[in-house]
Amino acid sequence: MEPVAIQTIYEAMARIAPPELAESWDNPGLLVDCGKPAARALTALDITPAVVEEAKALGCGVIVAHHPVIFSPLKRMDRRDVPFLLAEAGISAICMHTNFDAAEGGVNDILADLFGMREAAPFAGGCGRVGAVDPVTVPALAALAQERLGAFCVPPLAGPAVQVKYADNGRPVRRLAVISGSGGSLFAEALAAGADCLLTGEASHHAAIDAARLGLGLVAAGHYATEYPAAAALAARLQDEVPGLAVFASRENRDPFTYL
Repeated sequence: MEPVAIQTIYEAMARIAPPELAESWDNPGLLVDCGKPAARALTALDITPAVVEEAKALGCGVIVAHHPVIFSPLKRMDRRDVPFLLAEAGISAICMHTNFDAAEGGVNDILADLFGMREAAPFAGGCGRVGAVDPVTVPALAALAQERLGAFCVPPLAGPAVQVKYADNGRPVRRLAVISGSGGSLFAEALAAGADCLLTGEASHHAAIDAARLGLGLVAAGHYATEYPAAAALAARLQDEVPGLAVFASRENRDPFTYL
């Protein structure tokens, strides 16, 4: 198999997740460029030392991830830093973050599809999705999240695959808002979009209190759990975009938390 230029792979990802959709504070792009073409690629939510080792074992010359491997300015590096490990191994890194959240067919479209959302429309600046679902109680929606998201997640070392918490408004959910990751603070935007419930990855204590006060249901199913399904699905999509590239979904990219 003829190796593919890293720029060609980046351009394919830019078609999947256009960089102009990224938030101004974000840092997506070709963040580690080792300048070598790749015959194999690995997709992941996070680039961790274990994921770098996995890429090395699989012979992957590039890792395509959701979370940026370089986010804050680098002032120094040592052997514990993932960009150092990537460069040392000659593995490039392409990271598509909020642009992949907002993109058509991206993280939040996949999340919406998992819950059978109909007529999904953007909310929260285009990152989230809101639409109609079959009527369901908030506790039943939380149980459904645990089941459906857990089916995608890499098996944990211990405990359940997905740990879900919720704040029940006591009303059926007919219009659902979803936003992956740390979206609990967006309860006002969900309400403004006519949602009965917001399903996200992380929500604070105070967001739950405010959502309950305003009559909005809230389900927090975990940052990893709400985003990993898209990282896994990206492998097939990138394979279609770059036929000469062999693409694998990471099996070492696990939730960093262990649950009791």
